[in-house]
Amino acid sequence: MFRSLGTFGMVLLMVTAIVIVGLGFLIVGASHPLPWIMLIVIIAIPFVHNKMVGNRYLVWKDEYSVGIEEMDNDHKKLLNLINQLQTAVHYYTGKEFEEKALDELVDYTKTHFKKEEKLMEDNAYADLEAHKMQHQQFIDKVNHFVEQYKQNSDVTILDTLKFLKEWLIKHINGTDKEYGKVLNEKGIH
Repeated sequence: MFRSLGTFGMVLLMVTAIVIVGLGFLIVGASHPLPWIMLIVIIAIPFVHNKMVGNRYLVWKDEYSVGIEEMDNDHKKLLNLINQLQTAVHYYTGKEFEEKALDELVDYTKTHFKKEEKLMEDNAYADLEAHKMQHQQFIDKVNHFVEQYKQNSDVTILDTLKFLKEWLIKHINGTDKEYGKVLNEKGIH
């Protein structure tokens, strides 16, 4: 409910500004600065909105690279899936789209974890078990969020998004970089 209020507020602001511009031109005329100022405000609203919302999205940075192309591509896809979920949440595209985005993200994360763990196993990575444990803890936490989401989607989805963004970047820049260095030394890129 509260997420749709943000969208409603944006629409209300735009409609109000349009009405003021129209009335301004009718009442005070084109020579008065008020309708022109409001027209500039109308034009600026989408840009300001995009600037405010833009920092909610994850952007791939070269510093996230673990040096293994397939894993980097998976990580990029995970960032994109998180961003799709962010879009569904921010623009409140409906619970069905939100659930689909969340399910796709959870499913792909599990697929990525299996690929990553297989890569480490095939290359006798020493910290494989600890890495697997981190993955399992993540899956358990996300499953908990999904269960909470089913009970109260509005509150839980924002917490879920925050957790996903923070955990993924921290994990990539932490333990994933560690296995990347070790496997890179073995010639795996």
